[in-house]
Order: sequence, then C-alpha cells, then structure tokens
Amino acid sequence: MEQRASRRVVFERGYDARLMAIDGTWHRACQIEDISETGAKLSVESSIEGLPLKEFFLVLSSTGTAFRRCELAWVNGDNLGVYFKRAGEKKRQKSAVTGLA
Repeated sequence: MEQRASRRVVFERGYDARLMAIDGTWHRACQIEDISETGAKLSVESSIEGLPLKEFFLVLSSTGTAFRRCELAWVNGDNLGVYFKRAGEKKRQKSAVTGLA
C-alpha cells in the first residue's frame, strides 16, 4: 500500500539529471526514476562511495538553473532516495514508530 503523502510521477526511461555537492566540488550523472513534490528515486551509474551525500543538489537542467536541494533518505545498490529540502526547513527527525525519517 502506498504510504507517501504526495503522488509520484514515474519516468519509464528515466530523466537525465546530475547530483552536485553544495560547494560544487563533485558531481555525478544520474537518472530520475520517479519524482514527487517531496522527493525522488534516482539511479546512478558511477560510484557514489565516499561522497558526502548528507546534503547535495539535484540539478535538473543542463544550464543548472533548475535544481532542488536534497537530503539523502536511503541507498540500495545503484538506487538512492532523496527528500527535497525547503528553505528554512530543519533536519528531518526519525519516526518513533518506524525508525524512518
């Protein structure tokens, strides 16, 4: 059963995007598998091991003018889930019931 608060849009072939460090020191190509108002599921082909993924940008356009500030939610192999951060939003708290943010 779907437990997400917002509806997801699924891209059959993925949507090309980039992960980029907040300070611009690293970036990786990725594909958006699905997306909603609050987060997305991404797939990456190159290694993300060792990258500081606590907070980063998801760059949606080739010029960098469309982007979302993200917080890592989960990693499963080449896939990762992200929450979109909003301006002034405080760090997510873990749920007492599920242990998930």
